[in-house]
Amino acid sequence: MGGMRAAVSEWFELEADRLALWLPVFMGAGVLGYYELRFEPDWWIGPVAAVPLIALAAAWARGRRLVAPLAAVALGFASAQLATARQPPIEAGLPHKAAMVTGTVASVDALPEGRRITLRPATVEGAAPQPARAVRMRLKNNDGAEISAGDTVRVRALVRPPAMPAYPGGWDLQRDAYFNGLGASGFALGPVEVLSRSVPSPGLRFVQWLREAITARVVAVIKGAAGAVSVTLLTGATMAIPEAEHAAFRDSGLAHLLAVAGLHIGIVMGFALGLARNGFALSERASLFWPTKKLTVLVALVVGGLYMVLTGMHVPIVRSFSMACLLTVAVLADRRPVSVRGLALAGLVLMLVAPQEVPGVSFQMSFSAVLALIAGYEMLRPWLRQLHKRRVLAHIAALALTSALAGTFSAPYGAYHFGHVQVYYVLANMVAVPLTAFWVMPLGLIALFLMPLHLEALALVPMGWGAELVVWVAVATAGLPSAVFAVPHLPGWGLCVFSLGLAWLGLWRTARRWLGVVAMAAGLCSFMLDSPPDLLVSADARLIAVRTPAGGFVHRSQGGSRFTEDSWAQYWALGSLAPVPDAGEEPGGVVRCDGDFCLLRPYTERGGLCWCAGRPGLPGART
Repeated sequence: MGGMRAAVSEWFELEADRLALWLPVFMGAGVLGYYELRFEPDWWIGPVAAVPLIALAAAWARGRRLVAPLAAVALGFASAQLATARQPPIEAGLPHKAAMVTGTVASVDALPEGRRITLRPATVEGAAPQPARAVRMRLKNNDGAEISAGDTVRVRALVRPPAMPAYPGGWDLQRDAYFNGLGASGFALGPVEVLSRSVPSPGLRFVQWLREAITARVVAVIKGAAGAVSVTLLTGATMAIPEAEHAAFRDSGLAHLLAVAGLHIGIVMGFALGLARNGFALSERASLFWPTKKLTVLVALVVGGLYMVLTGMHVPIVRSFSMACLLTVAVLADRRPVSVRGLALAGLVLMLVAPQEVPGVSFQMSFSAVLALIAGYEMLRPWLRQLHKRRVLAHIAALALTSALAGTFSAPYGAYHFGHVQVYYVLANMVAVPLTAFWVMPLGLIALFLMPLHLEALALVPMGWGAELVVWVAVATAGLPSAVFAVPHLPGWGLCVFSLGLAWLGLWRTARRWLGVVAMAAGLCSFMLDSPPDLLVSADARLIAVRTPAGGFVHRSQGGSRFTEDSWAQYWALGSLAPVPDAGEEPGGVVRCDGDFCLLRPYTERGGLCWCAGRPGLPGART
């Protein structure tokens, strides 16, 4: 026993400088612990627990290793609790019928068909009290009214509160809407009427107007899916990409190109870095007497910040920009710019500012990919140095390694949230990422500089050629045999075990780090111990689905949600759900229907209770 204690003590001494890197992990545990509660605790509980623990960890040096993790957990809990308390109250009293909606346009989003507007503030006829949150609605496809941010509009629409999750543990639209300030959504029943125009004002409205202006300029030159992809890369707006091409990006493992994040801001800052470096080199005095390296990094940081604001300041790019700020500070201080410490500090900052993002796929995939890249290159650095003299081979190996590390270690989070895994993501990324980094994005940035001169077509035309190639790569890869396959749904605790294993592997340095692989494997196998429900009923009872040995079957009433049905198929790792037979017995012998009722009978493999459900709308429905 004493020998084991001594070994553990020796290990902690060797890893002493890495212990602080675990504080974001404990803080994330506190955030997730708060969101897993089924009740709302008093607002003071988190801060009252966090403040004394942080003070004790700062004052008690000998016990810091024990108290600091507890303080981080309490800080994460308090951060999530305060973020929730800052939000406006949930809307109540929305009318259950069509009503006139009046408000100021906060944003206009292009869709594959039509447009979507967000009104903030908004007034809904018949609502008591009036909404304190934003109202988002889809306009009619043939509505050609000219609308821009700041306009005051009126439209007859049907709006409803955000929908409930499609299944237990599924994507919570209500939670996302709550933290995004959204109170209701719906669709217009008539044409929109513009009551007054507004000149773009400073701040966010000006940014939104600028995004819309850039979008109009780009799509006027680059048509089709390539134009929509180009708009996404320059402004962050993804809604106008046709569904077929959007699905191809998902199935090929290139969806990250459409989610503006670290890759994009890295390209932008790298482009600005090169221009600034060459610009300073043109001056002999600057080259000899100025700290051009540090000035160049500052210029790149400013350009990266402007790009972050232009693309909407979503969590992935905020995380990437915070990492860029740390990199800049490191360069200014003559320290190593890229490290796990920078990632840990960025995680702490984001969890303090926006803890509601921790349960989301964007936060999880972003941090897992960056941790895998930093730790992977750290472990493989000796091998990569041997390839340094062979430039072409080194570049190919770096592309493959980057795609493999980022894609492999973020895939479980994508599988957990979306229910499928891409097979050829390394191949697709090795082609599409260089095209984006060295062709599409640089030309797009040049086009932005040329827009005030109305000469943007000189850069947009060749940019469109490159974007078409990227789209072709996505479509061709998605069309390969077995390019994507459904995977069983991991339970939440299984994903936590995998995350702990990934942190263990990425944060430690000694050989014991490889124990993290065991935890990661256990987390991936956790679906074997999970027992998802065999019967699902939608919130409005318009959809009833059952899983049997012969597949999934669904009964749909008029108005049943296609999104909910697709979510159920993904949850059960099934390609699709077949209609429940009107009469007779389904192939597995579990569901038997007559003219009015269906009977779900238990079967040997799983057992369970009989479920006798009446057809929706019949007075005799019962269970």
